[in-house]
Amino acid sequence: ANLKNIKMLVLDVDGVMTDCRIWMDSNGDWKRFFCVRDGVGIKRLIENGYKLAVITGSKTEEIRARVKTLGIQFLYEGAVDKVPPFVDLQKQSGLKPEEMAYIGDDYFDIPLLKSVAFSATVPEAVDEVIEISKYITKRPGGNGAVREVCDLIYKHGAFSSSGRS
Repeated sequence: ANLKNIKMLVLDVDGVMTDCRIWMDSNGDWKRFFCVRDGVGIKRLIENGYKLAVITGSKTEEIRARVKTLGIQFLYEGAVDKVPPFVDLQKQSGLKPEEMAYIGDDYFDIPLLKSVAFSATVPEAVDEVIEISKYITKRPGGNGAVREVCDLIYKHGAFSSSGRS
């Protein structure tokens, strides 16, 4: 797959940045596990000039906190239909879909996966997503899948040493 024009990575949360499980804490709030290695990969991309975005159907404080901690520049939450935020993201970032990579794992992600230059998913994604994605990670969602794609972009993207002509 061609990564040399990629300047932005767009992420889904549940099933991609997490393993799809949510659990309830003692206050009755739903919580998610995030992968530290994914975070390192995301931060490294940002430090190297890439833009990062999260488009999620969920709306929770912990996702906002995770996005803020990692320095992810764009967050769209509560997005049942991901197309309007994706269109807005293009305006806000000044980047075109041909300059973006997207990782998603469910039906809602299909329009975005079909629009971007580099579409990735996780091994446990729904069949329809696996069928249309250019890349399926070796690592599972919530356990290094995001890091795997970050590393590919870091090595071959627009701001990598091999991406620069």
